[in-house]
Amino acid sequence: MPIVGTGWELHIIRQNIQQRRGRIRTIGDYQIYHNGIPQTNLKGTAVEAKGPGDNNVAGNGRRVEAARYPLATQAGSHYLTIGYLISNDCDQTPKPGLELLQTRNRREILVHPGHGFLASVGCINLTSALASGNTDIPFVDSRDRVIAAITDLQTFAGGAFPHHNGQPIDNAWVVIDGEP
Repeated sequence: MPIVGTGWELHIIRQNIQQRRGRIRTIGDYQIYHNGIPQTNLKGTAVEAKGPGDNNVAGNGRRVEAARYPLATQAGSHYLTIGYLISNDCDQTPKPGLELLQTRNRREILVHPGHGFLASVGCINLTSALASGNTDIPFVDSRDRVIAAITDLQTFAGGAFPHHNGQPIDNAWVVIDGEP
């Protein structure tokens, strides 16, 4: 599913699978677009749970289906879009995050920082390139990439960006392609 070139789009193209001691993660490339124009410094690697994508069964530990999802500000106890904590300690909360909407039976599917092999049971972790399944997601890099995405989205949306967590964000999308 390609981007449509309208609004703010975080595009993920799933590329392959990495494994470590029986654990599996999905690796893809991500790029942020403003009305179809790629934003030079807002790209990298997206890490998700194993596949295939499945939005029918809640809590299944799989990645979401390849599709186009509207975004919302996240209002949770562990992740927030507005009011998150900036800490180098991956155990400190709330961490930054954005919520995907219209995921059918799946709930709390987020774009949020990762660490270690994978910090997700269906969510999306942003990071720099991961050479192999033996390469960990560096938390601070991942956190900074999620903050950069949130900050860019706030700037792009301007006054239309929600002032509270738990609100839909107009004209903002995550677009996911591929089922490796």
